[in-house]
Amino acid sequence: MKQERIDLIGIVFLLIAMLTWASSFIALKAVLGVLGPMSAMFGRMSIASLCFVYFIKQFSTFEFTKKDIKYILLLTFFEPCLYFIFEAKALQLTTASQAGMITSMMPLMTAIAASFVLKEYLSKRVVIGSALAVAGAVWLSLGAQSSEHATNPLLGNFLEFCAMICGTWYAISVRYLSQRFSALFLTAIQAFVGTLFFFPLALWESWGVPLNLSWEALGWLCYLGIVVTLGGYGMFNLALSRIEASRASVFVNLIPVFTVLLAYFFLGEVLSQTEMMASFVIFGGIIISQLPRFRAKEKLN
Repeated sequence: MKQERIDLIGIVFLLIAMLTWASSFIALKAVLGVLGPMSAMFGRMSIASLCFVYFIKQFSTFEFTKKDIKYILLLTFFEPCLYFIFEAKALQLTTASQAGMITSMMPLMTAIAASFVLKEYLSKRVVIGSALAVAGAVWLSLGAQSSEHATNPLLGNFLEFCAMICGTWYAISVRYLSQRFSALFLTAIQAFVGTLFFFPLALWESWGVPLNLSWEALGWLCYLGIVVTLGGYGMFNLALSRIEASRASVFVNLIPVFTVLLAYFFLGEVLSQTEMMASFVIFGGIIISQLPRFRAKEKLN
């Protein structure tokens, strides 16, 4: 039997993408100390949009059906619109490390949703793992304590969970669109729609409030718009050109690990013993859900 080759380059791309996405919690947390959540989202989306202006002529050659437009509207409605509203509000109330932990549930939630919407196979291990991950997330939220980093962690974690629901339905929507459009276009349309969506909200939020944007906050906004949006998705898309999507999605579970480490070094956040135990429960559920499914060998005729 031929042994399957491990694509080390693809794995490196995935690790860079996960580290980049994990750092978005740190960057957004820093920006929210200066700007309101809607203003921060508008700044991030507008900077990301500028990166895609060069490709507009290429995008204009695409032909869209009514079904395509419906899925594009669903795609952008769930992410970035609702997703980033929930996440920005969540990071005002909870820590970056706990928000990162909640993201562990997204691959499992996507698998469950895909089984109903896309009729994909859902194993018992995924169901058990999902239950453990949800229980761990609830424990993590209930065991959280208010601090200077988290004024209302219970509500903040709930809002982050709502963001994961939006992310789940975003993943379902992109399954259809990715068959017809490139990942570059899908990322660009999210940035363009996000800019238009958050502009009036940012204007309303900042009306009559003096702008106090420091160079540090502007740097974080550029990091979110360019490195996280363009670089993170770019690395992930490159990895998907070399590694199967089912295997690549497992790496999403590294985001909370990287987030905790980054929050410790850059924000001074520390998980309590209870929060660490709840995190292990989440990871335990994830590991169970990712165990291989064994099938009985078919008899030769």
